[in-house]
Amino acid sequence: MNSEEVISLYETVAGITNQMVTAAREGDWEKLAALEVLCASHVANLKQEEAPVPLPTVAREQKVRIIQKILADDREIRNITEPWMRHLSAMINSTGAERKLSQAYGSNQSG
Repeated sequence: MNSEEVISLYETVAGITNQMVTAAREGDWEKLAALEVLCASHVANLKQEEAPVPLPTVAREQKVRIIQKILADDREIRNITEPWMRHLSAMINSTGAERKLSQAYGSNQSG
């Protein structure tokens, strides 16, 4: 894989992470999950195909900028999704606790 192909793949990943940020902002969790799978596929491709040879200076600097953008997008996605995930976890735990209480005490109540 030459340097142009490497940069192109990194740009593709950056485009996907940008779409992921938009999906997270909109609360479109299905789209976010689908994009996450697509992104993981491209990252796996990069890991397999990118040659461990030094890139020319301009390409290396471009790669660094793209990686910084990908990391910034990842941070924003986490900032959006982590509170939602905590809320979802609390709801699931609450529902589970309610079910256990209902099973334990619900049948013993007289009407």
